[in-house]
Amino acid sequence: MSGKYFLDTNIFVYSFDVDAPAKAERATELITDAVTTRKGMVSCQVVQEFFNVALRRFRNPLSADEAQQYLSAVLRPLLVVHSSEALVREALEISARYQVPWYDALIIRGAIQAQCEILYSEDFQHGQRFDTVKIQNPFL
Repeated sequence: MSGKYFLDTNIFVYSFDVDAPAKAERATELITDAVTTRKGMVSCQVVQEFFNVALRRFRNPLSADEAQQYLSAVLRPLLVVHSSEALVREALEISARYQVPWYDALIIRGAIQAQCEILYSEDFQHGQRFDTVKIQNPFL
């Protein structure tokens, strides 16, 4: 067991959610552990999705400087999965095999590629398995 885990975009978004303090606290715990232990992983897709929300949809959107700081301190150390033709091809197979939406298949494939045991997300059924990755909803 590697102990590695993948963090879905919603974990990062909830860490800034002042309207859901319990989720924000749990998300922050996961992110802190991921950065500290280096067992947490993300993909380019997670980084892109997070900044799409953080720069445009947060109640108080991040400034460019705040986004740069967050990228350097939090996201860059966790970024291990980059876009590639193989990732896209394998995500297409996952989407077809498990009947999951395209962007979710990319997240699942990223977690598999990073050799993670757990994918933390609330976007899938808790306990569900995709090949070697088990879904855990950290907010239950």
